Amino acid sequence: MTVTEMLARARLRLVRLEPRQAMETWRAGALLVDIRPQAQRQQEGEIPGALLIERNVLEWRLDPASDWRIPEVDGYDREIVVVCSEGYTSSLAAASLQELGLHRATDLAGGFRAWAAAGLPTTGRVAVR
Repeated sequence: MTVTEMLARARLRLVRLEPRQAMETWRAGALLVDIRPQAQRQQEGEIPGALLIERNVLEWRLDPASDWRIPEVDGYDREIVVVCSEGYTSSLAAASLQELGLHRATDLAGGFRAWAAAGLPTTGRVAVR
């Protein structure tokens, strides 16, 4: 399987959100999780209030059964919107979260760049979780 095929397979399971849909979902209580590395966030900017969980620890922080989960994850029904730079890595990450049982995980179509292009709030850097 190629990475393109893997991405297509992952996206078949996702109900991907456009930037304004993602913001409304977040306002309604979903977790908005930015998985970009710190250097990329410093270069591109950030979404104020988004949880910052780099990709390499994502499953451990969001799996409700993990000893290393964050307190915001209160069960497998938690709605999660994953954000990367352009919406590719986030699709693979959201599909991985679904494999863990987080069936409401999805991602932001177009990533942070689409969010910023839509004129939604962005800010400088904040601490990584």
